[in-house]
Amino acid sequence: MDQPVSTPLTLTQLPVGSSAVITQILGGQELHRKLRGFGIRLGTPVRIAHRRGSGLVVSVGNTRVALGGGIVEKLLITPIHTDESPESGASG
Repeated sequence: MDQPVSTPLTLTQLPVGSSAVITQILGGQELHRKLRGFGIRLGTPVRIAHRRGSGLVVSVGNTRVALGGGIVEKLLITPIHTDESPESGASG
């Protein structure tokens, strides 16, 4: 019955080069509208390109977007792990 409870991560908690999927946006309609203009919605995969002060530059598809620290703190994510386990590969 006891299951581990994971605390949500924000984009600022990931190292440069890692990828994640946006799972929640902690903001109102204006923030949602602004992010949609950048191509960022719930379920959007993003990659951390580099840090700029408290903000980040993220890759969304083929586009790079600079996001301020106030915005990246409001984007909750699930990290994408690109390494595959041996069980998931084809046997030969």
